[in-house]
Amino acid sequence: MSDTSETSHSSAATASPLWISALLEIVKRAGKLTAGIAIALVSWEALVRFFNLPPFMLPGPIRVAEAFQKQAGFLLYHASITASETLLGFVLGVLAGSLLAVTMWLYPMVRQGLMPVILVTQSLPVFAIAPILVLWLGFGLASKVVMAVLVIFFAVTSTFFDGLRRADEGLADLARLYRLSRWKELYYFRIPAGLPALASGIRIAAVFAPIGAIVGEWVGAKGGLAFIMLQSNARMQTDVMFAALILLAIMVLLLRFVVDHLTRFLVPWQVED
Repeated sequence: MSDTSETSHSSAATASPLWISALLEIVKRAGKLTAGIAIALVSWEALVRFFNLPPFMLPGPIRVAEAFQKQAGFLLYHASITASETLLGFVLGVLAGSLLAVTMWLYPMVRQGLMPVILVTQSLPVFAIAPILVLWLGFGLASKVVMAVLVIFFAVTSTFFDGLRRADEGLADLARLYRLSRWKELYYFRIPAGLPALASGIRIAAVFAPIGAIVGEWVGAKGGLAFIMLQSNARMQTDVMFAALILLAIMVLLLRFVVDHLTRFLVPWQVED
Protein backbone atom coordinates (compact mmCIF):
# COMPACT_ATOMS: atom_id res chain seq x y z
CA MET A 1 0.00 0.00 0.00
CA SER A 2 2.84 2.34 0.88
CA ASP A 3 4.59 1.51 -2.41
CA THR A 4 1.46 2.47 -4.33
CA SER A 5 1.14 5.78 -2.52
CA GLU A 6 4.83 6.55 -3.05
CA THR A 7 4.47 5.78 -6.76
CA SER A 8 1.43 8.07 -7.11
CA HIS A 9 3.21 10.86 -5.22
CA SER A 10 6.29 10.53 -7.44
CA SER A 11 4.24 10.53 -10.67
CA ALA A 12 2.32 13.59 -9.48
CA ALA A 13 5.59 15.30 -8.61
CA THR A 14 6.92 14.46 -12.07
CA ALA A 15 3.78 15.70 -13.85
CA SER A 16 3.72 18.97 -11.90
CA PRO A 17 7.08 20.27 -13.16
CA LEU A 18 6.05 19.35 -16.72
CA TRP A 19 2.92 21.48 -16.47
CA ILE A 20 4.87 24.30 -14.87
CA SER A 21 7.59 24.21 -17.53
CA ALA A 22 4.97 24.19 -20.33
CA LEU A 23 3.19 27.15 -18.74
CA LEU A 24 6.46 29.03 -18.31
CA GLU A 25 7.32 28.36 -21.97
CA ILE A 26 3.95 29.78 -23.09
CA VAL A 27 4.43 32.85 -20.88
CA LYS A 28 7.97 33.28 -22.22
CA ARG A 29 6.83 33.15 -25.86
CA ALA A 30 3.91 35.49 -25.16
CA GLY A 31 6.29 37.92 -23.47
CA LYS A 32 8.65 37.89 -26.45
CA LEU A 33 5.76 38.42 -28.86
CA THR A 34 4.33 41.28 -26.78
CA ALA A 35 7.74 42.93 -26.50
CA GLY A 36 8.31 42.63 -30.25
CA ILE A 37 4.90 44.14 -31.06
CA ALA A 38 5.46 46.98 -28.56
CA ILE A 39 8.87 47.82 -30.06
CA ALA A 40 7.42 47.79 -33.60
CA LEU A 41 4.51 50.07 -32.63
CA VAL A 42 6.73 52.55 -30.75
CA SER A 43 9.19 52.65 -33.67
CA TRP A 44 6.32 53.16 -36.13
CA GLU A 45 4.86 56.07 -34.13
CA ALA A 46 8.30 57.62 -33.65
CA LEU A 47 9.01 57.41 -37.38
CA VAL A 48 5.75 59.17 -38.25
CA ARG A 49 6.33 61.92 -35.69
CA PHE A 50 10.03 62.41 -36.45
CA PHE A 51 9.51 62.88 -40.20
CA ASN A 52 6.14 64.61 -39.69
CA LEU A 53 4.51 62.35 -42.25
CA PRO A 54 0.97 63.27 -43.35
CA PRO A 55 -1.74 60.77 -42.33
CA PHE A 56 -2.69 59.96 -45.93
CA MET A 57 0.88 58.71 -46.55
CA LEU A 58 1.56 56.82 -43.32
CA PRO A 59 -0.77 57.10 -40.33
CA GLY A 60 0.66 56.31 -36.91
CA PRO A 61 -0.55 53.35 -34.85
CA ILE A 62 -2.53 55.67 -32.56
CA ARG A 63 -4.46 57.08 -35.53
CA VAL A 64 -5.03 53.54 -36.88
CA ALA A 65 -6.31 52.42 -33.46
CA GLU A 66 -8.72 55.38 -33.39
CA ALA A 67 -9.97 54.49 -36.88
CA PHE A 68 -10.52 50.89 -35.79
CA GLN A 69 -12.37 52.02 -32.66
CA LYS A 70 -14.72 54.22 -34.71
CA GLN A 71 -15.45 51.53 -37.33
CA ALA A 72 -14.89 48.33 -35.34
CA GLY A 73 -18.23 46.75 -36.22
CA PHE A 74 -17.87 47.61 -39.90
CA LEU A 75 -14.30 46.26 -40.09
CA LEU A 76 -15.04 43.08 -38.11
CA TYR A 77 -18.05 42.31 -40.32
CA HIS A 78 -15.94 42.46 -43.47
CA ALA A 79 -13.13 40.54 -41.70
CA SER A 80 -15.64 37.75 -41.01
CA ILE A 81 -16.38 37.56 -44.76
CA THR A 82 -12.68 37.16 -45.60
CA ALA A 83 -12.28 34.64 -42.75
CA SER A 84 -15.17 32.53 -44.11
CA GLU A 85 -13.69 32.56 -47.61
CA THR A 86 -10.25 31.67 -46.26
CA LEU A 87 -11.39 28.82 -44.03
CA LEU A 88 -13.60 27.26 -46.68
CA GLY A 89 -10.86 27.55 -49.29
CA PHE A 90 -8.29 26.15 -46.85
CA VAL A 91 -10.37 23.09 -45.91
CA LEU A 92 -11.43 22.33 -49.48
CA GLY A 93 -7.91 22.94 -50.79
CA VAL A 94 -6.35 20.57 -48.25
CA LEU A 95 -8.95 17.88 -49.01
CA ALA A 96 -8.59 18.29 -52.79
CA GLY A 97 -4.79 18.31 -52.61
CA SER A 98 -4.65 15.24 -50.37
CA LEU A 99 -7.07 13.24 -52.54
CA LEU A 100 -5.21 14.24 -55.69
CA ALA A 101 -1.86 13.17 -54.21
CA VAL A 102 -3.28 9.77 -53.22
CA THR A 103 -4.87 9.33 -56.65
CA MET A 104 -1.62 10.22 -58.40
CA TRP A 105 0.30 7.65 -56.33
CA LEU A 106 -2.30 4.91 -56.84
CA TYR A 107 -2.64 5.45 -60.59
CA PRO A 108 0.59 6.49 -62.38
CA MET A 109 -1.33 7.03 -65.63
CA VAL A 110 -3.46 9.66 -63.90
CA ARG A 111 -0.30 11.35 -62.64
CA GLN A 112 1.20 11.46 -66.13
CA GLY A 113 -1.99 13.00 -67.51
CA LEU A 114 -2.68 15.48 -64.72
CA MET A 115 0.81 16.74 -63.90
CA PRO A 116 1.19 18.93 -67.04
CA VAL A 117 -2.25 20.44 -66.44
CA ILE A 118 -1.40 21.16 -62.79
CA LEU A 119 1.92 22.74 -63.71
CA VAL A 120 0.29 24.96 -66.33
CA THR A 121 -2.41 26.16 -63.92
CA GLN A 122 0.20 26.93 -61.26
CA SER A 123 2.39 28.84 -63.70
CA LEU A 124 -0.42 31.31 -64.45
CA PRO A 125 -0.48 34.45 -62.26
CA VAL A 126 -3.34 34.46 -59.78
CA PHE A 127 -4.40 37.92 -60.96
CA ALA A 128 -4.90 36.46 -64.45
CA ILE A 129 -7.20 33.71 -63.18
CA ALA A 130 -9.23 35.79 -60.71
CA PRO A 131 -11.20 37.87 -63.28
CA ILE A 132 -12.25 34.70 -65.11
CA LEU A 133 -13.47 33.09 -61.86
CA VAL A 134 -15.40 36.23 -60.93
CA LEU A 135 -16.96 36.25 -64.43
CA TRP A 136 -17.96 32.59 -64.16
CA LEU A 137 -18.93 32.39 -60.46
CA GLY A 138 -19.99 35.95 -59.68
CA PHE A 139 -19.01 38.44 -56.97
CA GLY A 140 -20.09 36.21 -54.09
CA LEU A 141 -18.42 33.59 -51.93
CA ALA A 142 -17.83 30.91 -54.57
CA SER A 143 -15.23 32.74 -56.67
CA LYS A 144 -13.14 33.63 -53.58
CA VAL A 145 -13.24 30.08 -52.21
CA VAL A 146 -12.21 28.59 -55.57
CA MET A 147 -9.41 31.14 -55.78
CA ALA A 148 -8.11 30.12 -52.34
CA VAL A 149 -8.31 26.44 -53.33
CA LEU A 150 -6.32 27.06 -56.52
CA VAL A 151 -3.64 28.93 -54.60
CA ILE A 152 -3.02 26.24 -51.96
CA PHE A 153 -3.92 22.85 -53.39
CA PHE A 154 -0.69 22.46 -55.36
CA ALA A 155 1.42 22.90 -52.20
CA VAL A 156 -0.57 20.16 -50.46
CA THR A 157 -0.54 17.88 -53.50
CA SER A 158 3.18 18.19 -54.20
CA THR A 159 4.34 17.78 -50.59
CA PHE A 160 2.02 14.86 -49.79
CA PHE A 161 2.73 13.08 -53.06
CA ASP A 162 6.45 13.49 -52.46
CA GLY A 163 5.99 12.02 -48.98
CA LEU A 164 4.06 9.03 -50.35
CA ARG A 165 6.62 8.41 -53.07
CA ARG A 166 9.68 8.81 -50.86
CA ALA A 167 8.57 6.38 -48.14
CA ASP A 168 11.21 4.03 -46.74
CA GLU A 169 12.17 1.43 -49.34
CA GLY A 170 12.21 -1.16 -46.58
CA LEU A 171 8.46 -0.64 -46.12
CA ALA A 172 7.93 -1.07 -49.86
CA ASP A 173 9.96 -4.30 -49.79
CA LEU A 174 7.88 -5.51 -46.85
CA ALA A 175 4.68 -4.77 -48.76
CA ARG A 176 5.97 -6.75 -51.74
CA LEU A 177 7.03 -9.58 -49.44
CA TYR A 178 3.51 -9.90 -48.06
CA ARG A 179 2.06 -9.37 -51.57
CA LEU A 180 -0.10 -6.51 -50.43
CA SER A 181 -2.30 -4.75 -52.92
CA ARG A 182 -1.50 -1.14 -53.81
CA TRP A 183 -4.42 0.04 -51.67
CA LYS A 184 -3.18 -1.88 -48.61
CA GLU A 185 0.37 -0.66 -49.13
CA LEU A 186 -0.99 2.87 -49.25
CA TYR A 187 -3.05 2.41 -46.07
CA TYR A 188 -0.52 0.55 -43.93
CA PHE A 189 2.79 2.04 -45.08
CA ARG A 190 2.63 4.98 -47.46
CA ILE A 191 0.13 7.25 -45.68
CA PRO A 192 1.76 6.97 -42.23
CA ALA A 193 5.16 7.63 -43.81
CA GLY A 194 3.79 10.60 -45.78
CA LEU A 195 1.99 12.33 -42.89
CA PRO A 196 4.94 14.62 -41.96
CA ALA A 197 5.08 15.85 -45.56
CA LEU A 198 1.30 16.39 -45.54
CA ALA A 199 1.63 18.38 -42.30
CA SER A 200 4.23 20.61 -43.96
CA GLY A 201 1.92 21.17 -46.93
CA ILE A 202 -0.97 22.07 -44.62
CA ARG A 203 1.19 24.63 -42.80
CA ILE A 204 2.15 26.20 -46.13
CA ALA A 205 -1.51 26.25 -47.16
CA ALA A 206 -2.46 28.09 -43.95
CA VAL A 207 -0.23 30.99 -44.98
CA PHE A 208 -1.30 31.18 -48.63
CA ALA A 209 -5.06 30.56 -48.28
CA PRO A 210 -5.82 34.20 -47.32
CA ILE A 211 -3.91 35.37 -50.40
CA GLY A 212 -6.35 33.58 -52.70
CA ALA A 213 -9.35 35.08 -50.90
CA ILE A 214 -7.86 38.59 -50.91
CA VAL A 215 -6.95 38.43 -54.63
CA GLY A 216 -10.49 37.32 -55.45
CA GLU A 217 -11.93 40.20 -53.40
CA TRP A 218 -9.53 42.64 -54.99
CA VAL A 219 -10.76 41.78 -58.48
CA GLY A 220 -14.44 41.92 -57.61
CA ALA A 221 -16.42 41.53 -54.39
CA LYS A 222 -19.35 42.86 -52.42
CA GLY A 223 -17.49 42.68 -49.11
CA GLY A 224 -14.31 41.58 -47.36
CA LEU A 225 -11.08 43.18 -46.20
CA ALA A 226 -9.79 43.74 -49.74
CA PHE A 227 -13.09 45.43 -50.57
CA ILE A 228 -12.51 47.77 -47.59
CA MET A 229 -8.92 48.45 -48.69
CA LEU A 230 -10.04 49.41 -52.18
CA GLN A 231 -12.74 51.74 -50.84
CA SER A 232 -10.35 53.30 -48.32
CA ASN A 233 -7.68 53.80 -50.97
CA ALA A 234 -10.16 55.61 -53.23
CA ARG A 235 -11.21 57.89 -50.34
CA MET A 236 -7.63 58.45 -49.06
CA GLN A 237 -8.57 56.83 -45.73
CA THR A 238 -5.17 55.29 -45.16
CA ASP A 239 -5.82 54.71 -41.45
CA VAL A 240 -8.80 52.47 -42.27
CA MET A 241 -6.71 50.65 -44.86
CA PHE A 242 -4.00 49.97 -42.28
CA ALA A 243 -6.62 48.76 -39.80
CA ALA A 244 -7.86 46.27 -42.42
CA LEU A 245 -4.27 45.17 -43.11
CA ILE A 246 -3.63 44.58 -39.40
CA LEU A 247 -6.83 42.53 -39.14
CA LEU A 248 -5.67 40.45 -42.11
CA ALA A 249 -2.26 39.89 -40.49
CA ILE A 250 -3.90 38.81 -37.22
CA MET A 251 -6.13 36.42 -39.16
CA VAL A 252 -3.14 34.81 -40.91
CA LEU A 253 -1.22 34.45 -37.62
CA LEU A 254 -4.22 32.91 -35.85
CA LEU A 255 -4.82 30.45 -38.68
CA ARG A 256 -1.15 29.44 -38.71
CA PHE A 257 -1.15 29.07 -34.90
CA VAL A 258 -4.22 26.81 -34.94
CA VAL A 259 -2.90 24.75 -37.86
CA ASP A 260 0.49 24.31 -36.17
CA HIS A 261 -1.19 22.83 -33.11
CA LEU A 262 -3.61 20.67 -35.11
CA THR A 263 -0.81 19.17 -37.21
CA ARG A 264 0.92 18.09 -34.00
CA PHE A 265 -1.97 15.67 -33.49
CA LEU A 266 -1.48 14.49 -37.07
CA VAL A 267 2.24 13.77 -36.50
CA PRO A 268 2.75 13.66 -32.70
CA TRP A 269 6.17 12.04 -33.11
CA GLN A 270 7.51 15.02 -35.06
CA VAL A 271 9.08 17.58 -32.75
CA GLU A 272 9.46 21.19 -33.88
CA ASP A 273 11.78 23.82 -32.42
